[in-house]
Amino acid sequence: MANKTSAVELQVMWNRLIAVVDEQAQALMHTAFSPIVRESGDISAGVFDVDGNMLAQAVTGTPGHINTMAESVKHFLSVIPKSTMRPGDTFMTNDPWLGSGHLNDFVLVQPCFHKRKLVGLVSCTSHLIDLGGLGMGPDGSDVYDEGLIIPPIRLVERGEINATLMSLIKYNSRTPFQNEGDIYALIACCDVAHKRLDEMMGEFGIADLGEVGAYIYAVSQTASEAAIDAAPQGSYKNSMMIDGYDFEIELAASLTIGDGRIEVDFTGSSPCSKFGINVPLNYATAYSVFGLRCIFAPEVPNNAGSLAPFRVSAPPGCIVNAQRPVPVAQRHIIGQMLPDVVLGCLRKAMPKRIPAEGSSCMYDLPLRGGFDATSDKDATRFAVELTHNGGTGARPGKDGLSVTAFPSGVYGSQIEVTESTAPLLVRRRELRPDSGGAGKHRGGLGQIIEIESRESMPFDLFGTVDRVRYPARGCFGGLDGACGHLALKSGERLAGKGKQQIPGGATLVFQTPGGGGYGDPRQRKPQQVARDYAAGLISKRACRRDYGVALKADGSVDAVATRALRAAMK
Repeated sequence: MANKTSAVELQVMWNRLIAVVDEQAQALMHTAFSPIVRESGDISAGVFDVDGNMLAQAVTGTPGHINTMAESVKHFLSVIPKSTMRPGDTFMTNDPWLGSGHLNDFVLVQPCFHKRKLVGLVSCTSHLIDLGGLGMGPDGSDVYDEGLIIPPIRLVERGEINATLMSLIKYNSRTPFQNEGDIYALIACCDVAHKRLDEMMGEFGIADLGEVGAYIYAVSQTASEAAIDAAPQGSYKNSMMIDGYDFEIELAASLTIGDGRIEVDFTGSSPCSKFGINVPLNYATAYSVFGLRCIFAPEVPNNAGSLAPFRVSAPPGCIVNAQRPVPVAQRHIIGQMLPDVVLGCLRKAMPKRIPAEGSSCMYDLPLRGGFDATSDKDATRFAVELTHNGGTGARPGKDGLSVTAFPSGVYGSQIEVTESTAPLLVRRRELRPDSGGAGKHRGGLGQIIEIESRESMPFDLFGTVDRVRYPARGCFGGLDGACGHLALKSGERLAGKGKQQIPGGATLVFQTPGGGGYGDPRQRKPQQVARDYAAGLISKRACRRDYGVALKADGSVDAVATRALRAAMK
């Protein structure tokens, strides 16, 4: 009888699986053609057991890709029998309700064989720039307006690419070269993981992943349940108003903690919009659970076991449980707000652990030029998607983080890459003073970015942002962060959502939101306020108005005047 594998050996195998998926993610980023993948990390990568349970996921990646991928593999298994899978096969879909919530995200699954036996699966997700239709804007009337839908299908069969499918994808895109390159990068990503998994199993002398998988699941679930049991049991509610598109939207949540489980119910949230800001439940679940995992056992790697104690539900037809075929191209606008919604519930149970609200949604700016029939014949055709971020909410013991990709994890687009891949010129990019909400701990700052065409040609902006009317809220006396703002440098305001043309020679100016403050601003040490002023993070006016701190001409604190100001503010 073989000796039972020790806990130490199983832990080493677990760590090795994490190394496998981290290399898998790097392979995708190093070979991708699109900047949003190559530079911004809009991806996920993971390894799964033969039943589709996620054993490990790469550190690099977005919750919207990672946590939807965790369920997506099971959808593949429900329509593609394991008995039909062969070495060299790879499967793909971009169905929003089976994958990552909108058409631009492609999910690949590759069966893994060791000594010709199916032992697991590897999967990855990344964002393709253009899939035809109306593009990445939210103006489609249904999902069919938004581009090409691909059901779970064989992309590669026994090592041979499905040339017909590749041709269809290329012919239905304004960026066929980038799309083709990105799909081959996804395939290479799976190939790398498959090879490394096979090598790992040979090195450790194991015939399957059953024992290490059971260990990962049990340890992760037990740790997560223990963390939940340590929290105050009960039900807690929260709601948030956001800009919406055709109407303002309320996001309402009820969170129940008990018996090692957390259940979130979005009953009371607004109904679906007629525009593409609706959120499939798989994506809503992904971000809601991510917010909870930041609080409960965040040190435990993300896998099927650590995700098991969380359940998310919403009435069919509400904005966070969109039903096929409503438009969903910009599901991330609302989906990325959901961590703040569920953390707002927890703030009532665990006030000393939960930060203030942050900017939350990416300031994701799809730009396109040169494709209209009226475009100048010399205009360069381009389609890019720029990702930028605002500030996070202040934390119970620290300031918020400025210009930080929370919760998306998608890095901000670099100026040099933007200018090298499209005929655009970035005139300005800097922190936005006074955008972080004042508090004992200050909210993180947003940023100011100015962009224009290098060819003085018009280009299209697909507005896909929120928090233009409703700011990130401060808590426990902290002030709200600044709202976002889109405009032309001439002063003409732009809408936060929808297709709009930027005239030739005009400069697009957008300002990302700041995070909310935490605690009474008068409790912030005057020396901290003075340092913020010296660093250009806040204005002298804000020092007096928000913090009750008077500064001398040299920027030092006027202690006498400050005491008088703060006394008058009480």
